[in-house]
Amino acid sequence: MATITSHLPNVKSILSNQHRSHLQLKPTTVRMTMTTQQTRNPHLHWASLQADIQAHLKSSITIKQPLEVFEPMHHLIFSAPKTTVPALCLVACELVGGQRHQAISAASALLLMEAATYVHEHLPEPKPKRKPKPVVNHVYGPNVELLTGDGIVPFGFELLARSDGGENSERILRVMVEISRAVGSRGVIDAQYRKTMDTRSDGEEICHVEEIRRMVEKYEGGLHSCGAVCGGVLGGGSEEEIERLRKFGFYVGMIQGMAQRGFNESKEVDEARNLALQELKFFKDKEVDTIKVLLNI
Repeated sequence: MATITSHLPNVKSILSNQHRSHLQLKPTTVRMTMTTQQTRNPHLHWASLQADIQAHLKSSITIKQPLEVFEPMHHLIFSAPKTTVPALCLVACELVGGQRHQAISAASALLLMEAATYVHEHLPEPKPKRKPKPVVNHVYGPNVELLTGDGIVPFGFELLARSDGGENSERILRVMVEISRAVGSRGVIDAQYRKTMDTRSDGEEICHVEEIRRMVEKYEGGLHSCGAVCGGVLGGGSEEEIERLRKFGFYVGMIQGMAQRGFNESKEVDEARNLALQELKFFKDKEVDTIKVLLNI
């Protein structure tokens, strides 16, 4: 099974914030500490991670003028289905000894990227195709949703860039590079293209296991790998820890992506689960119960 690798530049500075932001960043009251009950119950811990990401986003992205821009954006961001990628970013940060507040903006940016991806994949169709698709409640027209989806992506990078106080510029820029690669032409966009090319004119998807596996590698595999790496980087993990997290995230994404496409009992899923467990053995002296939950979703 292929893994995702990257070669990151040694950058010593980040883009300067010379222009006034369009994001309204307010002081948040997000819960950033874990109770004893949460540490003992991994599922409660995951719930608290998800809640913190939502709270951070809601305090950062508000509905304001011009309403024709911010109302659709707010709706599309918070109505998109949630995945485990953003929370994986936080739990990876904690696993290497960091605090979740160090990675909360990266986790939020990842959620925005996934929301934009979802919007682009579920634009209103003028003529429904023969094969029924999942019901999506379209509040806005295709032109508004398309342009809004495009606008969500730079907001994600802006949110991440503005989270830096000047001390973690290299880490922030490294994370921005990771996210760009995961959602770009070699990642999610490539997977979307493959899906389009593997669909007949009547809307019926052609199922080739090998092609599906390659799409999952680029999509869920790449996004989860990216989320885990971002958390490891911002939590101050070593290069070995970050690369272990990269592989672990990739295998988690493979498990989830293949299972979502009906291959939850396939050879690929079993192999990915075993390989993910092997990566976690590197963290034998750390608390891995929370991140291990992902192998059983």
